[in-house]
Amino acid sequence: MASLVIVGESEDVSFTKPLGRLVSPQGLDAAIVMLSGQVADGFATVFVGESIDRFGHFKIWHAAGSLLVAISFSSVFGGCLPCTILHSNSLTLETLSYSMFAAIFNIGWAATQVSHMAMVNYITLNSTSRVALTSSRNAFSMVANLALYAIALVVFDVSKADTKENTESQYRWIAYSCITVGCCFVVVFLMGTKEPRLRITLRETNRARIPWAYWFRKILYYQVAMVYLLTRLVLNVSQAYLAFFVIDDLQMAQSAKALIPAIIYICSFVVSVMLQEIPWNGKRLKAYYCAGGIIWMFCGVSVLFLPRSINSFMYAISVLIGIANALILVTAISMQSVLVGSELGGCAFVCGSLSFLDKMSCGIALYVLQSHKNGTSPEDVVTSTHSFDFSVTRYGLGLVPAVCSFIGVVVTYFMELDGTILKPLCQPLLLE
Repeated sequence: MASLVIVGESEDVSFTKPLGRLVSPQGLDAAIVMLSGQVADGFATVFVGESIDRFGHFKIWHAAGSLLVAISFSSVFGGCLPCTILHSNSLTLETLSYSMFAAIFNIGWAATQVSHMAMVNYITLNSTSRVALTSSRNAFSMVANLALYAIALVVFDVSKADTKENTESQYRWIAYSCITVGCCFVVVFLMGTKEPRLRITLRETNRARIPWAYWFRKILYYQVAMVYLLTRLVLNVSQAYLAFFVIDDLQMAQSAKALIPAIIYICSFVVSVMLQEIPWNGKRLKAYYCAGGIIWMFCGVSVLFLPRSINSFMYAISVLIGIANALILVTAISMQSVLVGSELGGCAFVCGSLSFLDKMSCGIALYVLQSHKNGTSPEDVVTSTHSFDFSVTRYGLGLVPAVCSFIGVVVTYFMELDGTILKPLCQPLLLE
């Protein structure tokens, strides 16, 4: 949520962030909530993408999506509203309530994400400039995530969590602070950014809406879709189980639950900034993606077999994860721009349809993993006498990302992308 709310829009990190407290050993109920949100997000991305291609108005979609996100996010942390109205403590009603708000959240997220991603292709046709914009986008996502930690640090320092009620109050204050700060940045974005316009000649020849069948006939569409889907699986599944792996499996200090993600975000930010300075072409996109995928394969295998006795090695792994995350995410999104090229009449549909595959696959993966977590509690892991156990969290943070990275590297290797290197533009991008 922070990455959306603070910078106006950033890369989707799945709705498990605002509902992170539900990703627990309670298992099936949490899995249902996550899946409902992902399914709603998946279908909404296709609808929003098609609507933007037909009617345009990126900023209106962005504003509407941001409003839905703010409302639904505050409702999630405000407790079970239907339970309060009906004076019921039913677990079924609570699950339905969170599922409903998760769906609303993700519909808003879809409108915000697709409109913002599609804007990149309308701002410029230069491939290097598109990668630079994507890198900047990812860098500010990391800044937003780190800002969330700063807000949390202030809240934890100001108020003490002596009771369960005080703890819940702390997290409400964190959520409401993120919403407030984020809404301010959304306003700045909407007021300070022009609706993207390309040159008149491009608008006349390339703006006409392109039918879906056109994309379905292109082999590159399926290759890019597969790479983007696998990249999202790597990032979202690993992020969902990172904190649980650090605390439950490695039995590290509670501070590591915040420190390790912070290291990942900082490294991703640094790499994202560096990627903006590189002249890009198709071959370099493939090379950098494969490099990130290979790094993730190493990290996945290391996580899968990392014993508790050397859990401090997780700090080194987190540095590599941060580097790999930036490499695969920036290049995977940039491959969408290569696929779209100058055929702008369907770029929002491409973004939406690929996001649909991403949401559905992530929702199913998290549902399966979380369902299998029913049988294992954190206490079972902690009291185990083995140096390490093959838990669901190890599979989610180690095996799944490693396998997805391997397949992504293989698919990327066989892609045929343009090898022409284009220098960044030396003129303003937003043209009337």
